[in-house]
Amino acid sequence: MTSSPATRLDPESCYRAVKSRDRRFDGVFYTAVRTTGIYCRPSCPARTPAFPHVTFHPSAASAQAAGFRACKRCLPDATPGSPDWDVAATAAGRAMRLIADGVVDREGVEGLARRVGYTPRHLSRLLTAELGAGPLALARARRAQTARVLVETTDLGFADVAFAAGFASVRQFNDTVREVYAATPTDLRGRRRTTSSPGTVTMRLAVRTPFAGSRLLDFLAYHVVPGVEAVGPGWYARTLDLPHGPGTVLLRLVDARSSGETAFVSAEFTLHDLRDTTAAVERARRLVDADCDPVAVDDQFLGDPVIGPLVRVCPGLRVPGQVDGDETAVRTVIGQQVSVTGARTVTGRIVAAYGTPVETTVPGLTHLFPSAAALAAADPETLPMPRARGRALVGLAAALASGDVALDRGADRDEVRTSMLALPGIGPWTADYVAMRALGHPDVFLPTDIGVRNALAGLGHDPAGVIARADQWRPWRSYALMHLWNTLMPALPLEGD
Repeated sequence: MTSSPATRLDPESCYRAVKSRDRRFDGVFYTAVRTTGIYCRPSCPARTPAFPHVTFHPSAASAQAAGFRACKRCLPDATPGSPDWDVAATAAGRAMRLIADGVVDREGVEGLARRVGYTPRHLSRLLTAELGAGPLALARARRAQTARVLVETTDLGFADVAFAAGFASVRQFNDTVREVYAATPTDLRGRRRTTSSPGTVTMRLAVRTPFAGSRLLDFLAYHVVPGVEAVGPGWYARTLDLPHGPGTVLLRLVDARSSGETAFVSAEFTLHDLRDTTAAVERARRLVDADCDPVAVDDQFLGDPVIGPLVRVCPGLRVPGQVDGDETAVRTVIGQQVSVTGARTVTGRIVAAYGTPVETTVPGLTHLFPSAAALAAADPETLPMPRARGRALVGLAAALASGDVALDRGADRDEVRTSMLALPGIGPWTADYVAMRALGHPDVFLPTDIGVRNALAGLGHDPAGVIARADQWRPWRSYALMHLWNTLMPALPLEGD
């Protein structure tokens, strides 16, 4: 074995996963075969190589940096990301989230380091130690994967693909594709091709199974904000405020009941600027909790007398994420101490008054959610809510607009919580809910939440006793919370049902 970060992966355990073709480890590590020069996902159907011929890598970029090419059979880059990034929330994991959003392409390594709170040199050392590659190599691997998907699934010209994927030139795009996939863009396009409209990109977002897509849709439909979001039978759509212009995404959410495999969520993006493809895809992945390992989460609860029965009824339940952290925080404050229906109505009025109108092809999508700067300039006395909450909302928006509170997945969770609690009108429930939804925290529990208490009482449990023992659900308390809320939320009748 090499002396790289790959040695942090236990070779014996990794090899057992490869021999059993265990799909749960797809995206967690990658197998590189010295004799072929190819790297694969653990579940690759090809003949298992001999143990002395393989090395294991914590990222696709690490395998590429070691000189290996992606397997054309198992497409190792088309996997969910590692769930460990959300559990540990290390600086490396936070940086990976920002790289996936395209921050390196837009702001360079300096911008990435500034968001994470390190010097560029220290961040490069940290990422190399943890993931086997520095930020430039990790960003390059992400660009290559986006380019491959666009080449294979759209009719975009190769120049458009290059810039949509974040490459600085067509030559750089061609060279990278050849090096990573041992194929030209023309070769890749020959495998699979679909017809798409100008500005429209249809992709498949990989998720681990089981995947309770219909219950995720129910949650999103229950909280839909007029103008920004729309729902229908089997689908959810919303506007996106992206770095280079507006866009929309339409997700088709269905259940995948198999276990330990990879399924796909269909996502149709309409973008004002194709350079926003990477950012749009990553934000949609956050929304559907694409990197979750549902088998590990569900296994944690199976023996639990409270959550275990709920898991057996609804395996693969996800924690809905977000496409914009600032929006999530604002919506959370609006929803304080009011019903979900009331919060939707008030938020819709604020969207109409302060959001940016946009033209879309999806009926009902008419506005971008108001920016933090726009809400920071609002008169709290005129907002359709109690004055104290209006002042809290404007104060939060000012902190978001100034950068005093950052919800871009790059900030330290504990620091964000401390900053939010320092703001007038922001309490622990709000700060923790924002951590769960906006920062992807998998281990949040809300002991004072009335919904939690009602759910436990409805299930025949003593709420106080169960809440006192909630620590036994670590590190997946956010999923326990979702299972409890799920018992209170019937499937909603959608237009067209």
